[in-house]
Amino acid sequence: QVQLVESGGGTVQTGGSLGLSCAASGSIRSINTMAWYRQAPGLERELVAAIASGGGTDYADSVKGRFTISRDNAKNTVYLLMNSLKPEDTAVYYCNADIQTTSWAYYNYWGQGTQVTVSS
Repeated sequence: QVQLVESGGGTVQTGGSLGLSCAASGSIRSINTMAWYRQAPGLERELVAAIASGGGTDYADSVKGRFTISRDNAKNTVYLLMNSLKPEDTAVYYCNADIQTTSWAYYNYWGQGTQVTVSS
């Protein structure tokens, strides 16, 4: 059994900052890529940022230079620091991770989602 538990999020004004965190727990042997996705009302879920186990990162063009993804492998936790927030960043943000469980199988897991609202 593996769980991803997100925290952070909330409401902020345009230009403000927010931080998200996501901790994985349970029967974990190793974690490969960890990522943040978001889904705005009426739109498809999209990749925001991803980070490999070795630290390599990838960002959506819309957030480059404003968002920073990082991870703490010792804590099985991924973070997303969001700066210069815009109303179009408003969405439910989901944590995602590729995890090898103690049964040696690989599975993809999702967090429950956390709302980020940027007011104009």
